[in-house]
Amino acid sequence: MAMCEVESIATVVGGHTRVQDDYQGGVQSVIRLNDQYPLETLQGIEEFSHLTVTWRFHLARPEDVQLHARSPRGNPRWPTTGTYVHRNHRRPNQLATSCPRLLKVEGRDLLVTDLDAVDGTPIIDLAPYFVEMGPRGDVRQPAWPGEMLATYWLDASERP
Repeated sequence: MAMCEVESIATVVGGHTRVQDDYQGGVQSVIRLNDQYPLETLQGIEEFSHLTVTWRFHLARPEDVQLHARSPRGNPRWPTTGTYVHRNHRRPNQLATSCPRLLKVEGRDLLVTDLDAVDGTPIIDLAPYFVEMGPRGDVRQPAWPGEMLATYWLDASERP
């Protein structure tokens, strides 16, 4: 198996303080670029409304990985699906991708909202979101992700 070593390029500052399944919307946080990267690496990013951010589930443990089929969130109403059908920390590399909205750029700080990573999360990579690089053709999925994620992007201030 090939090994791949990566270093974080930035860190999430503020925003969510604990891991939760739902009510991820409306929370502002900062993606702070590491000092080793010159500011010009961000030049022009403020012209984009959204980013594509790859990050690591840094609070997950290697023993959290589950290489078997299971029902999403342990809910027996939803079908048993394999490890690579889930988008959580139980996958081998414990990586996630999010598309937060970019609000403002101040030096090394990218102020974003709707980033579902917690304070202290290492950012592996970031790029502007290009519409042209999004899915081509019709997007299809079974019903269960829509049911499971019905409250995912609700405003965090509405959390019961």
